[in-house]
Amino acid sequence: MKLPRDVGGKELANLLRQYGYQQTRQTGSHMRLTSSFKGVEHHLTIPRHDSLRIGTLNQILKDTAAYLEMDRQALIKGLFKDQ
Repeated sequence: MKLPRDVGGKELANLLRQYGYQQTRQTGSHMRLTSSFKGVEHHLTIPRHDSLRIGTLNQILKDTAAYLEMDRQALIKGLFKDQ
């Protein structure tokens, strides 16, 4: 499955809630999301832009998949199944 080209930072943060991420702070135009999985905290910084650059989105998803110990493609399908 290809990455969508029009995902915004706020939309991505909402999608990541299903994997336990919660917004813990915002500084300027960047949000900090935090999740605790197996007792280990993971932090993501997501720009709150209307449309994320494809490289930025790809790196966020790569880091998230590694933290959740799942395949990147499975994460993409889980997040963007309705799009």
